Amino acid sequence: MKLNVKMKIEEITAEQTYGLRKKELRKNMSLSSKFRGDLDADTFHLGLFINNEIVSIVSFMRSDYKEFTEKQFQLRGMATKENYQGKGFGKMLITKSEELLKEKEVIIVWCNARIVALDFYKKQGFKIIGKEFDIPQIGGHFVMYKKLI
Repeated sequence: MKLNVKMKIEEITAEQTYGLRKKELRKNMSLSSKFRGDLDADTFHLGLFINNEIVSIVSFMRSDYKEFTEKQFQLRGMATKENYQGKGFGKMLITKSEELLKEKEVIIVWCNARIVALDFYKKQGFKIIGKEFDIPQIGGHFVMYKKLI
């Protein structure tokens, strides 16, 4: 039996990320699913769709981390619907976003990675910099980065 599944990755609006951010990243928290920088001109958001349903999202915004001097963007708000996790969709979004970031001549992409996501980011070529820190209501994080060029 052949399943007719249509998958696509495309740019989406900040507003299209809020529902999945709230459900997967801010579950039972009073934190907003809207981020400072969501609507900036340089910011872009990608969504992975299965049969026209957004199942995975990621946002990238121009934001400087003190350790780097090169042109850099921060990865924020990466989330995949629970029943679609572990299927490679996050990796697909990272791959597509890296193509777009290279077109913008971005050298460094960095993120505040949750402890539970460290292995995922390591598999995508990210490295830890600095010490663990805590974000209230969310928990332990490390800054991770990847050189694109």
